[in-house]
Amino acid sequence: MSVALVARGVIPEGSATPWLKHYPRCTPPHLEYPDEPVWWLLEQSARLFPDRDAIRYFRQSITYAELFERARKAAQLFRSLGVKPGDRIGLLLPNIPEYLIAAYGAWMAGALVVSLSPMSVTVEIDDLLRTTGCNVVVCLDLLAPLVKKCSCRPAHLLTCSIAARLPTFQGLVYRAMNLNRNGLHIGSHATTRDFIAELMKVAPILMPIRCESKSPAYILPTGGTTGRPKAVTLSHANLIANALQIKAWCGNRTGRDTFLAVVPFFHSYGLSTCGTAGIAMAATLVLHHRFNPETILDLIESTRPSVFPAVPAMLHALNQHLRDAKRQRDVRSLMWVISGGAPLMPATAIEFARFTGAKVVEGFGLSECSPVTHAGPLDGSERPGTIGMPLPDTDALIVDAETGCETVATGEVGELIVRGPQVMLGYWNDPVETARILRNGWLYTGDLATQDADGFFKIVDRKKDLIITSGFNVYPNDVEFVLKEYPDVKDAAVIGVPDIQRGEIVKAVVVVTNAARFDRERFVRFMKDNLSHHKVPRIVEIVEGDLPRNFLGKVLRRTLKKQL
Repeated sequence: MSVALVARGVIPEGSATPWLKHYPRCTPPHLEYPDEPVWWLLEQSARLFPDRDAIRYFRQSITYAELFERARKAAQLFRSLGVKPGDRIGLLLPNIPEYLIAAYGAWMAGALVVSLSPMSVTVEIDDLLRTTGCNVVVCLDLLAPLVKKCSCRPAHLLTCSIAARLPTFQGLVYRAMNLNRNGLHIGSHATTRDFIAELMKVAPILMPIRCESKSPAYILPTGGTTGRPKAVTLSHANLIANALQIKAWCGNRTGRDTFLAVVPFFHSYGLSTCGTAGIAMAATLVLHHRFNPETILDLIESTRPSVFPAVPAMLHALNQHLRDAKRQRDVRSLMWVISGGAPLMPATAIEFARFTGAKVVEGFGLSECSPVTHAGPLDGSERPGTIGMPLPDTDALIVDAETGCETVATGEVGELIVRGPQVMLGYWNDPVETARILRNGWLYTGDLATQDADGFFKIVDRKKDLIITSGFNVYPNDVEFVLKEYPDVKDAAVIGVPDIQRGEIVKAVVVVTNAARFDRERFVRFMKDNLSHHKVPRIVEIVEGDLPRNFLGKVLRRTLKKQL
């Protein structure tokens, strides 16, 4: 059966979608998707559960009614700054209440949210601001220098602080760090203002903008293959679809769950599983801005979450602490743990399930798909080692990895391709790359996978040399591009090395001009100054001679791995 036939809808009933026979009873195969903007999710939950806590962050609690009103205020604030429908607003924030307030406010103002990672360096933020034409940025005050140093500085910089919400000693440390970075005043930026103070000055917007659901809503960078990141563009319909698909996968529970929201919102995984799906479920979101095993265990004990979207590195670290704990931890409130972002080792899942009593399943997705396409069933029928089955209304095929034009037999390895309402509009202002990955309505993931007779999928390898470390994607070309800028580096290759805690770590293999005089410490500082934290190689190996290359001059990374 060719992909061309499938793309025209010629799918043999019962053979192309065998997973439907194994869906949990409470999960429908098809859903209805409202023709609404993303903020409609918040509006509905605020209407149905106005007094339910939407957010808990340290001692701060915000109900759904309060969150909806603050988002409306943010929309009015953005409009007062000249934001028009279709404009872009950057968010450089960790998981704090202001992220959701600003994001939903931006959507109510008809604007697009541009995701800026706190793990980025100035050159990366500068490039994304320039690419998207972003003129308003909401950021953590501690991160303001990253924006103020940009050559393409936004017209308006709105900052917020978490100092007052932290425990006393942490608050003092935070203020000291902020003073060291920013000085006595927030700044050299002429239009820097305090986000919360500005919200208090405005009234809620009366008529939020009802954008067409097919219009763009969210832009986030994903690693490029040419030394420069691409910007995934997701529509309102994409985000709503993935939120409702996840909600259906969780049994359409509404107003009953508490989510532990630690996976960062600036990553599509955190935004969809918590920031939109959690809101769609009227769940209480327990936020924390940084993963720390002891802190997370304290939060589980004190807030009793039922759902925990996580990455394998988090579960591995929590297992270690639970294993070595001097006192028994009460973590039995967790019902479901959905792991994504990197391959989950079955032993890690089994151990965490033993400690918590939760069902631990693995899912799969990519930023281009909002991001979730597959997940393990939550009714106890999960199959360890697989990424589960496609979500409702999501089709998936394994096709010939060379041509991408023919499906392969059951159990054979090929490239995973997907289609569904969560698949992106394309890459921002990049029709060439969009056409390369989106073909005949199918998105080519670049991942090699298999499908069994029951419709459970398993990721075997990556068609490209993508490295996933602690749930974050690292594209070797992006890192190599920076390393080769260092004066004493003749050549460089970057590969992933298996790591039990992070899934993989980044390793650089470097050919230098003079090994005896090579300053390794200076080189490490250079990497840290020019690469996001998760992209910095943790292992640097100096080699002599040439790196293995094919006849086109491309480094053969798999050959290099075998040699090392």
